[in-house]
Amino acid sequence: MKYVYPVIFTPEEENILVSVPDLPGLNTFGGNLAEALYMAQDAITMWLWDAENKSEAIPPASTQAEIAKLCTAPEQSVSMVAADTDEYRRQNDTRSVRKTLSLPAWLNNQAEKANAPFSQILQQGLKEYLHITQ
Repeated sequence: MKYVYPVIFTPEEENILVSVPDLPGLNTFGGNLAEALYMAQDAITMWLWDAENKSEAIPPASTQAEIAKLCTAPEQSVSMVAADTDEYRRQNDTRSVRKTLSLPAWLNNQAEKANAPFSQILQQGLKEYLHITQ
């Protein structure tokens, strides 16, 4: 899934603090704005990925204007940050899962004689069936 959430950036002496009011407990920081933005995207994506995996409700995103009202200092800024949990899952959830399946004996015999890489073929077939390009 693709999401976009407003984030509050608060500059401090050595870091830029990041808070995501719509996602409870989500705070991070970066040494500069680029790093803070990267950390915000990474933290939001992990938070949402975990909620999806646990089938928990995903809070709706507020508008940028609604979150701007929460800013208490003039140096604070609000920006929208995108998160893609499908891409995160492809990059990070690479564990293998064992599946039991059935094949006609004649097909299994021919595949074994040809030293067919069963797992690789199944993965390729599933990606094609699901229209996954990576």
